[in-house]
Amino acid sequence: MNSDQYKEILKMAIENEVEAAEFYQGVYDKTQDASLKDIFGKLANEERGHRKMLEGFFNNESKPLKFKETSDYKVAESVEMPRLSMDMKPADAIALAMKKEQEAMEMYQAFAAASDDAGQKETFENLARMEQSHKTHLEDLYSTMAFPEVW
Repeated sequence: MNSDQYKEILKMAIENEVEAAEFYQGVYDKTQDASLKDIFGKLANEERGHRKMLEGFFNNESKPLKFKETSDYKVAESVEMPRLSMDMKPADAIALAMKKEQEAMEMYQAFAAASDDAGQKETFENLARMEQSHKTHLEDLYSTMAFPEVW
């Protein structure tokens, strides 16, 4: 992967973070459920932070990323992607966010696999771990909300 390809991927990743932040902010703005407001407000802020971090990489201003490996419960892989609607149940809203984080994680994993530059590969692997940590957090929330009888 050459420098121009890397920059194009970073631009696309920045756009994805903007879209994710807008999606989460939209859910935050429209929901009346206090716990969903809290969750989606935090997610929107995190995605805005990711955008700034990626812009730093794009402009060669960022420090190296370091994200720990987290458990992957694979809950998102077993859940259908719900359609966004104004009358979504909280568990469905979490499932939708969980699927979006899964897609982002898989995208970064694919970029890491396609990269022959060690620094770029490490960047994408760390971004994938970052998205995986969000997915894991959402999977925990989803399991609690969708299957309260387990708790």
